[in-house]
Amino acid sequence: QVQLVESGGGLVQAGASLRLSCVASGLVFSNHVMAWFRQAPGKEREFVAAIRWSGVGTAEGPSVKGRFAISRDNTKSTAYLQMNSLKPEDTAVYYCAASHQFAEQSGAYGIWGQGTPVTVTS
Repeated sequence: QVQLVESGGGLVQAGASLRLSCVASGLVFSNHVMAWFRQAPGKEREFVAAIRWSGVGTAEGPSVKGRFAISRDNTKSTAYLQMNSLKPEDTAVYYCAASHQFAEQSGAYGIWGQGTPVTVTS
């Protein structure tokens, strides 16, 4: 059974940091591109960041570039999203996703986690 399980979300004040984790099971983790997306209430799902199979090569969305960083540990089948200098507009449910393609479009990702909520207060 293929599964992605996110954790690390929570309620923080603006300017704080959080690190999200995504643990994968039931798939060959090192064969998959890993990505993070987010969806705020009433808005479309938004690309946050993606990382290539080996961990060399990442992409970040324009609204998080310079503040968020994606990484992975293939020995632990885990992807991470380090979020710094959080803003109220970062409030959303954050989803982990896996694909064989390195892409920013959510349609390229066929495996999704259940999401972890992040709330940033001003």
